[in-house]
Amino acid sequence: MAGRDFEGAVVLVTGASTGLGRAIAVETAQRGAAAVVVNYAASEAEAQETRRLVEAAGAHGMVVQGDVAADEDCRRIAAAAEPYGRLDALFNNAGVTKFANNHGALDAVSAEDFLRIYAVNVVGAYQMVRAARSLLEAGPAAGAVVNTASVAGVMGIGTSVPYAASKGALITMTLSLARALAPKIRVNAICPGYIDTPWFGRGMDEGTLERMRQGVASSTPLKAASTAEDIAGAAIFLASPAARHITGETLIVDAGLHLGYAPLAMR
Repeated sequence: MAGRDFEGAVVLVTGASTGLGRAIAVETAQRGAAAVVVNYAASEAEAQETRRLVEAAGAHGMVVQGDVAADEDCRRIAAAAEPYGRLDALFNNAGVTKFANNHGALDAVSAEDFLRIYAVNVVGAYQMVRAARSLLEAGPAAGAVVNTASVAGVMGIGTSVPYAASKGALITMTLSLARALAPKIRVNAICPGYIDTPWFGRGMDEGTLERMRQGVASSTPLKAASTAEDIAGAAIFLASPAARHITGETLIVDAGLHLGYAPLAMR
């Protein structure tokens, strides 16, 4: 925890009903945020629980349903911050995938899978920045955008080929927007590895999930299977005043998993 470095801040987190999005929303509230907009696509009950945790930490929580793949939804989500006259941080955390772990099984994914994944993971992030731009530019300091990419986008691994490709595109878009929106908006990305959340364990029984946790922990230099809270701090750092001179950066947060991949180990 880094004290009250978000004192009075207005924060928006997409995909905040569970997992990493919830952890970001709650920690920004704990660090002094005045208001946190909690976006969700489908799980209202879980989003309301995030709001409850945000308010228990001292911030005003607002829950807004919306699919970031739809531009009109993005504009409605961003509008939730309008009563505050500004937005200090936008966390583009919403994401989807198609589970097709055997990347050689090319028929396991379709054009429709690609289009849906890109619509949320790439176009959705773009549309949220566009919808929130004026609010991000309205504060006394540069507004901060933090995109949740993935080591999949750096290494070409992960749940499926279209997912990895979408996260690679999000990393590239982070660079483009960091150039285009400076000096009024900073744009950075985090690249998590495995995160021990229900999203990663979807469709697994508890025994299989525990074996996966142990396998992940044993394969990382830090011998850890990261939790959402472990990753949230890195995202929040990039949005914080401590990172005020950082833009266009991609921060890998994977307990060192990438060190085992030769092209990255040599860079």
